[in-house]
Amino acid sequence: MKLPYIFISLFFIGLILSGINPKEYFTWFLEVSPAIIGLLILIFTHKKFQFTNFTYLFILIHCYILFLGGHYTYAEVPLFDWIKETFDQSRNNYDKVGHFAQGFVPAMITRELFIRKNVISNSSFFNFIIVAVCLAISAAYEWLEWGVSLCTGDGGDAFLGTQGYVWDTQSDMLYATIGAICMLIFFSKKHDKAIQELIH
Repeated sequence: MKLPYIFISLFFIGLILSGINPKEYFTWFLEVSPAIIGLLILIFTHKKFQFTNFTYLFILIHCYILFLGGHYTYAEVPLFDWIKETFDQSRNNYDKVGHFAQGFVPAMITRELFIRKNVISNSSFFNFIIVAVCLAISAAYEWLEWGVSLCTGDGGDAFLGTQGYVWDTQSDMLYATIGAICMLIFFSKKHDKAIQELIH
């Protein structure tokens, strides 16, 4: 069985489990929507472009991060409540894991598209443009969170998830940028190998 089919099965298992008695269904829907939209895009484009199993794996991990955040809300994930209390932190920082992944996984997706479609011929700008794309995605998501919060009032507060931290938006984008850079530094060689195995 090819990984994409396993990916779809595991995706729906995670989605269903996260949707069982979540903290709040409206927030759950908002948090898992990017994963659902992403799956639909992957399904509809699968015949034209298949990513490496390596990339699919990390996309699935990112989806599970979203599912967990949707189930509890990002401000109330139990493990990170424990970390908050144990290390005397001022807030539950699970959302930073989500934003790190929001840079890491799009960097892998963008990198694979750029390499296999030969989008950028000048390698000197390759990594810079990937990080810039990921930062743009992160900024756009912050606009989305802001818009939803303005439109829904109290209903969107859990989705916005600032927890009273005045620099939450800026730190979210920073973590996404760090995630993208970490992917490029630590996983580029493994990613290259996975791409070569798929091509050949």
